[in-house]
Amino acid sequence: MATVILVRHGRTTANASGLLAGRTPGVSLDLTGRDQAAAAGDRLAAVPVVGVVSSPLERCQETARFILDRQAGTPYAPVDINVDSCLTECDYGQWQGRMLSDLATEDLWSAVQSQPSAVVFPGGESMAAMQARAVAAIRRHDAAFEAEFGPGAAWVAVSHGDIIKAILADALGMHLDLFQRINVSPASVSIVRYGASRPSVYATNTEAGDLAWLANVTHSGDAPVGGGAGHTAS
Repeated sequence: MATVILVRHGRTTANASGLLAGRTPGVSLDLTGRDQAAAAGDRLAAVPVVGVVSSPLERCQETARFILDRQAGTPYAPVDINVDSCLTECDYGQWQGRMLSDLATEDLWSAVQSQPSAVVFPGGESMAAMQARAVAAIRRHDAAFEAEFGPGAAWVAVSHGDIIKAILADALGMHLDLFQRINVSPASVSIVRYGASRPSVYATNTEAGDLAWLANVTHSGDAPVGGGAGHTAS
């Protein structure tokens, strides 16, 4: 079982102003976002990752570059970012480019909060389709990295808040209608391992802390009764 490290992009000017950027081109990290992405890269520098996969949108590729640059000299260090459109932002259709404060007055807003599995954004994508294509992409890449580098491999996927929340909901066995209970902050790190019987979620929405233990993580596939002894860096 490989380990996928899910990283949300750092903050953008759209995030800071409350604008739903969606797939709008040219939305980049602001100064705070660059600092956040650099900090995520520093945290992951202790983990020799075998691949960095990113949404095609600029803010994700910028975040991925901070991570990739800090992997130089590590075993199996990837030479470039693997861009996958299946990890791109949800297609919010006519909601894209509008202020969240305005969208909160729309009738659809309450469904987005309480029944996202039934939501289809006007002129855009359904949230169920968003989850399906993102989870399928993560599982596809995970299987490929494990096949090439072995079960101890760790890799990074850089994507968006709703995308990562949907992936985590699937890994946790949660219905999509509950995914708004999950928080994913800019440049946060979440960790999942996919096993033969079920996924294991090791962390969600972490913004600080040592990740060196990921360089040597092993897992039998069975959950330890009582919780186990945890992980230590070598």
